Amino acid sequence: MADRSLRGMRLGAQSLQSEEGVTFSPRQKRTYRAADGTTFDVVFSADAEVPEVWESPKSGQEGRLIDDAGALVQPEAVETKAPRTHWDMLLERRTRAELEELLEERLQYLRARRGEHKIGA
Repeated sequence: MADRSLRGMRLGAQSLQSEEGVTFSPRQKRTYRAADGTTFDVVFSADAEVPEVWESPKSGQEGRLIDDAGALVQPEAVETKAPRTHWDMLLERRTRAELEELLEERLQYLRARRGEHKIGA
């Protein structure tokens, strides 16, 4: 035993775990092109929704998605509804004539109330 030396491994240098029997999840590689013309690849999960814009890891510029033919992918036109305002919702419940009548009633009430609390009269 003295004529043989025991050899060890360096700490943290190599893993004793093998990739045998490991199955990786399916992936897809998509290519993006930055404004300066450079391209970069990003790997996504196969079932992930791929964004049309991605930031370049090297330059930090915004890159647009390129399809398989090498052309930029056109963004989908999304119809956006104009946000409803309080006035729009109010007009759904009452007519303009009803609103004017309510306004006049409230103004009369406030004017009457203001007249009751006069100091020094």
